Amino acid sequence: MKIVVATPDTLTARMAGPGIRAWQIAGALAAEHEVRLVTTTLADLPDAPFPVLAVDDAGLVELERWCDVLVFQGWLVHKRPFLLESDKVLVADVYDPLHLEQLEQGRDEGRRGRLIAVQSATAVLNEQLLRGDFFLCASEKQRDFWLGQLSALGRVNPVSYDDDQTLRSLISVVPFGVPDVAPARTRPAIKGVVPGIGPDDKVLLWGGGIYNWFDPLTLLHAVDRLRRRRSDVRLFFLGLKHPNPDIPEMRMAVAARELSDRLGLTGTHVFFNEGWVEYDDRQNYLLEADIGVSTHLDHVETAFSFRTRILDYLWASLPTVATGGDALAGLIEDRGIGLTVPAGDVAALEAALARILDDDELRASMAAGAGALATELTWPKVLAPLVEFCRDPHRAPDLLDPGATAGLRHDLTEVKERWRGLAYDLQTAADHLRDGGVGLAARKAAGRVRRAVVTRRDRDPA
Repeated sequence: MKIVVATPDTLTARMAGPGIRAWQIAGALAAEHEVRLVTTTLADLPDAPFPVLAVDDAGLVELERWCDVLVFQGWLVHKRPFLLESDKVLVADVYDPLHLEQLEQGRDEGRRGRLIAVQSATAVLNEQLLRGDFFLCASEKQRDFWLGQLSALGRVNPVSYDDDQTLRSLISVVPFGVPDVAPARTRPAIKGVVPGIGPDDKVLLWGGGIYNWFDPLTLLHAVDRLRRRRSDVRLFFLGLKHPNPDIPEMRMAVAARELSDRLGLTGTHVFFNEGWVEYDDRQNYLLEADIGVSTHLDHVETAFSFRTRILDYLWASLPTVATGGDALAGLIEDRGIGLTVPAGDVAALEAALARILDDDELRASMAAGAGALATELTWPKVLAPLVEFCRDPHRAPDLLDPGATAGLRHDLTEVKERWRGLAYDLQTAADHLRDGGVGLAARKAAGRVRRAVVTRRDRDPA
């Protein structure tokens, strides 16, 4: 088969979760098919075993003509009717519930900006759910969530049901994975390298970016308490500046640095890597850590999330301390590979970190369990449902039956028309002034101008 794997995320040495997932999907499918991995942002992976390209709409038009199957994620098909209306097989990777993320991420955009962010993300996902032939999600709980949305849109119907009463042929669980080879240290990265972190210090690793749905503030307060009885504790945030230039710094990242400064932790017990670690270099940081940490807020996004950074902790045989409530927290508890704590509970978090740091035997047991679980979640294993589908790809039967999906349509234009014009712009500016003063309003205005310029350039490259 000729297969295109497409993402709106960056495909470079420094990649975030969506780019990493697209890269791994392309690699698994390339073993049996002719694959092209593309992005609408930045691409620079010159040694890839298959073509990796940055494309515009004209490039996507050509790729749609060329391929038999298009695997995509995020906002890739939005405003591209030539993809949504294609008669090719479309596989939508909905492992990331974008509309739930926007409930928190959208807080940075003011009240009206937040409303349109959630409405737009929901509409974009509905476009995909109405057109996709096969869907990928990250967990069984997430699958139940997506089945609900598919049902509301009419995609769970007699035709799709009679084709497969389990509906596994419509939506399957394909979680994030880990490499099928163990990590190997190639250089020192943290201990004895980062000023303020000595060779014998105990490192807590925050393995990714700081987004609005996370809770680094509770962790910082816990470290502030813990350092008073363990002077050797060090918290290292692996990345702040997202490799995708279209993703701005988030409110929670700013708040974390401000709190760390206020508590007197920065540079002594808490350290921020201002950039982003290369994908092929991350194992050096993971292997020098003593505990992987992931703390988040108690909200609906948590319930359906799949914290990909915890997969890296498993890969590196790291004990994990995390907030409870999501799919991976259940694995941590069931397999005894770390400890989970209630959201926002500073005392419980401090106690969990201290318990693991103080007990070498417990830490070793958790590390062994984490490594064993990682072998069950390698990319070749978790991607098996997609690989199997692509051996015999086919259109969803209900989409080929006019009676099954008659009248099903969701138009994002309706959402956009509801929120546009001078009145919206003025009210948004007022929201920013109220929430963050002149500085915030100016930054948001500058960002909007930049996005408008980029959009105009993309539409009219000449």
